[in-house]
Amino acid sequence: MKGASGEQGGEWVLEKLRRHIRILVDIGRLSGETGDFDRFLGQIVVQIARAVEIHHVKILRYRPETSDLLLLAGVGWKDGAVGAATFSIGLRSAPGRAYQTAEPVSIKEFGEDNDYLRSDFLKEHGIVSLSNVPILIDGAAWGVLEVDSTTPRDFSEDTTEFLTAAAALIAIVLRYTARPDQEARLIEALAEAQNREVLLNEMQHRVKNNFQLVLSSISIQKRRYNDPEARRALDQVANRITAISLAHDQLAPRQEGQVVRLGQYIRALCSAIRQQVDQVEFDVECDELELSIDRALPVGLILNETAMNSIKHAFGTSRGTIRVRLVGGVGYGEARLTVSDDGHGIQGAHQNGSGLKLIASLARQIGGAINQESNESGTTTTLTFPLMR
Repeated sequence: MKGASGEQGGEWVLEKLRRHIRILVDIGRLSGETGDFDRFLGQIVVQIARAVEIHHVKILRYRPETSDLLLLAGVGWKDGAVGAATFSIGLRSAPGRAYQTAEPVSIKEFGEDNDYLRSDFLKEHGIVSLSNVPILIDGAAWGVLEVDSTTPRDFSEDTTEFLTAAAALIAIVLRYTARPDQEARLIEALAEAQNREVLLNEMQHRVKNNFQLVLSSISIQKRRYNDPEARRALDQVANRITAISLAHDQLAPRQEGQVVRLGQYIRALCSAIRQQVDQVEFDVECDELELSIDRALPVGLILNETAMNSIKHAFGTSRGTIRVRLVGGVGYGEARLTVSDDGHGIQGAHQNGSGLKLIASLARQIGGAINQESNESGTTTTLTFPLMR
């Protein structure tokens, strides 16, 4: 009986692999037949649901302007979710980690894995298990393909390999729809002096690859440590790398060089931080300013450090709000970034800590000045800096 059972199990695995191959062939045929990208994605999620024998599938696309993952196509979700629902790119978000590290993520059951947060969207749909893979174009993540289960499920290596193959087929279609005749366009752009934007896009693509490798390494290291302080320290490093990565997403070519759209960068960074916490809201208002990337990065890192200090020290278990204001035209060619919270204030022991020293050091790099005031009504940190490119 044991041998028969093993034989039947082997036949089941073989049939599953055959089904995967048949459906991959169908997906490949679809990729060559349709010129409508949205229709193609709508068909491919149905095929993936068939292959994995699951009711919920989604394709997520990264949006640099809002620093999130948009539900671009899916099956099994409530009406109105496709094209509207968004997901965090934080490392505690399963699709966020897949996107940032360019590695697959599988969760057998959320309650058993403390490394990940289950989003309100997944809770609303009763999702308890998932498996996903990044959708890669030339090695850099474009988005995420994910399957979700309402019952605990230990997704097999075969499922991951199938999803990886399906994601590769999606990427092929993306190349031809989003970047047709890329090499020809690159040569033409160089010949016609349009090379600034093309070269910038190529640089951003390669830089994103490097950030993904670093974040993947941090994620691997974090799994090796049980000490909460060590894991927290690695999280801080990952947050700072994310802040730098987001700045590169906002690069724009100008005659005088590459600049960052500072208001857009700050909104994207606040969105990314907000997605990592449950009880803190952000209220953001920004003038539309531009800075060179080497000057914008310290501004973003100061915002990241200040906001994370408020989240860590200001609110305790209470809800709170962090207000971020960026104003240009201050004084003689200066701008002002103000980050304030409505918490209970930062204790004196923290005011001279490493976080504030780092903030002061970053301010000096751009010729700026930092001022921090804290009392029982909250903490306000102000950075005043020259608007030089």
